[in-house]
Amino acid sequence: MSKLNHKDLGLTDQQALDMYTYMLLARKLDERFWLLNRAGKIPFVISCQGQEAAQVGAAFALDKNLDYVAPYYRDLGVVLVFGQTPTEVMMSAFAKPGDPNSHGRQMPGHFGGKKNRILTGSSPVTTQFPHAVGVALAAKMRREKTVTYTSTGEGSSNQGDFHEACNFAAVHKLPVIFCVENNGYAISVPLDKQLGNHNTADRALGYGFPGYSIDGNDVLEVYKYFKEAADRARNGEGPTLIEARTYRLTPHSSDDDDRSYRAREEVEAAKKKDPLITFAEYLRNAGVLTAEVEQELTDRVMREVNEGTDAAEKAPFYEPEDVLTHVYEER
Repeated sequence: MSKLNHKDLGLTDQQALDMYTYMLLARKLDERFWLLNRAGKIPFVISCQGQEAAQVGAAFALDKNLDYVAPYYRDLGVVLVFGQTPTEVMMSAFAKPGDPNSHGRQMPGHFGGKKNRILTGSSPVTTQFPHAVGVALAAKMRREKTVTYTSTGEGSSNQGDFHEACNFAAVHKLPVIFCVENNGYAISVPLDKQLGNHNTADRALGYGFPGYSIDGNDVLEVYKYFKEAADRARNGEGPTLIEARTYRLTPHSSDDDDRSYRAREEVEAAKKKDPLITFAEYLRNAGVLTAEVEQELTDRVMREVNEGTDAAEKAPFYEPEDVLTHVYEER
């Protein structure tokens, strides 16, 4: 449970409830994805379960009408806060034309969309970091107060794109926040086999800007650090690297069997720190999440998930003759 108080961070009771609602919505959508996948209705799931606090806390610290996000494939919580709807998310899962990310042309998790200020992601990991830095450079050149957020897993932080982006942002003091959602595994590779220094936030020192390693299961702590980073960026003080330490509660994807590399005892122990459970407990103790409010929120979230699923499942697929649309230039 959080040691911080939401009111001390300038958050109202309603904002705290909204945080919880987005976390719950991300979780329930993700759980539905797995059911649909196992039923053979959608092809692939890349899960956010266990990382919702890191995502929602970060997104809440940003201005969705001013800032841009360049999320990585697990960042369902981020894109929901920035305006994608459960129906749109489900359209992506079903690869239907109503998918706002790629109109059904990409795998789930390749988020994007101009209307929601989400930079389009591609399959090679960490390529979103240089893209985010480019947007931040444009904002600085235009003297805008825009901040860009970008994220990745700790495994992907070893890619060259990560280091080049951090170095360029540091040299030019760009308004960008780099987030590493450290869930302990790069697919099947544990942290102690990925990095000689297990604290990815320490890398910021080498570039010359602040780096923080925080509890990614505590949505209020996440909000605090990302709000401070956003304020720094808007004030012209340059980038920040934030490592949100969390845990992936599911296999890497629906094509992975994590029983081959993770002990069940480890996963069960991590579930006791599930950010949904701990934040709900905090809100109950704060008198914000009453039994009546909790039931109302749960009913609303499940209704949105069900409506989104039904709409996407009933929506038509592309016609066979459209298979090359948006793939090759049409003359």
